[in-house]
Amino acid sequence: MDLLCKTYSNSSEDEDEQQIQPSKIIPPPSKRPKPYYTPIHKPVFQAPNPQIGAPNSSTGRYISKREKALMASASTTHADPLPTLPPSPEMGSISSAYVRPDILLSLKKRTKTCAEKNKLPFRLSIGLNGHVKAVNAVQWSTSHAHLLASAGMDNFVYIWNVWSEQHKKARVFSFHNAAVKDVRWSPQGQFILSCGYDCSSRLVDVEKGMETQNFTEDQAVTAIKFHPHNSNLFLSGGSKGLLKLWDIRAGKVVHEYVRRLGPILDVEFINDGKQFISSSDVSQTNLSENSLIVWDVSREVPLSNQVYVEAYTCPCVRCHPFEPSFVAQSNGNYIAIFSNKRPFRLDKYKRYESHGVFGFPVKCCFNLDGEILASGSSDGEIYFYSVRSSNLVKKVKAYNQPCTDVAFHPVIPNVIACCSWGGEVSVIE
Repeated sequence: MDLLCKTYSNSSEDEDEQQIQPSKIIPPPSKRPKPYYTPIHKPVFQAPNPQIGAPNSSTGRYISKREKALMASASTTHADPLPTLPPSPEMGSISSAYVRPDILLSLKKRTKTCAEKNKLPFRLSIGLNGHVKAVNAVQWSTSHAHLLASAGMDNFVYIWNVWSEQHKKARVFSFHNAAVKDVRWSPQGQFILSCGYDCSSRLVDVEKGMETQNFTEDQAVTAIKFHPHNSNLFLSGGSKGLLKLWDIRAGKVVHEYVRRLGPILDVEFINDGKQFISSSDVSQTNLSENSLIVWDVSREVPLSNQVYVEAYTCPCVRCHPFEPSFVAQSNGNYIAIFSNKRPFRLDKYKRYESHGVFGFPVKCCFNLDGEILASGSSDGEIYFYSVRSSNLVKKVKAYNQPCTDVAFHPVIPNVIACCSWGGEVSVIE
């Protein structure tokens, strides 16, 4: 028995010697060539050798079963620390280098002549295809005016390089895991803020394609708006009727506006950001006066809750860029006009009516000089009204399905972006 044990033990030692034998053949140190670079020490656990169970080719060291298991577990649990862009087959550039020369010249000059002001968009010139469900919002970047953002019910936020001669689809962000309700550019143009039914507002670095902050709530977030004079503050409203003012630097709520409201449809700052208007969906009996409320930002109290007493909800509220007034898109198929000053009276003698809303989230906007008010419509057309006379000036057929949002270009007066309930995004010139 001792002889057998001795025999087998000797054979195993011989095998080990044979396996580590190649590592002993090393040239003398004096004859070894000098490296052209300083060798980098690799981590202990690397990806397993393709020839599993074979000696390591670089060192000749035998790899035990336990070490193989550790190496395999390390390779499977290793996470890539570098963030990556969401997958997009048509990732383009956000640079203005490939923008059409005539548009680039207009953007650089920022021309606002009287002749250009009197022109209105009249034909659909650019179609931007990407969304597969309804698009809720579009907004131009004011600092990088060749870029347009859109938010859709397909959970995506798109950044369009509208006049690029290469790929117009510059960025595709899929950070939301539910429908995206609204999107806003930061005043500096480096970030976009979006919100949606996943109960969050997300701040994204457009150039890097990275999400930098996530502001979560216990409600679906349906409307957001940056403060007009402090880009570190933004207002959010949600499905439970809660209104919150967030500080991006601290990542927390600094003011909360509590009242028994229905889902928030829109928010808008007025009077240099000292007050804001909230529009909510009120379905309870005898509470129609709460559909539009003017709030004091710092004191967290409503200044008036009887602004609009008609039994209609307002999916959109917009402040006039120069005059002390604001407008509200009504589901009564017209746009109502209100004063910015207390008691925020409704203009009973003038309104904008020819388009249709019929329950769709149809929005409106003013042009650069505040002389024209444009509105989407349930019939797929864009209606242009004279602000002073409230008369219909022009209408342009854009879609077969409802046109949900419109946005005048911040630099070129006769350009407007729009989107549809069918998932289309377009630019009309």
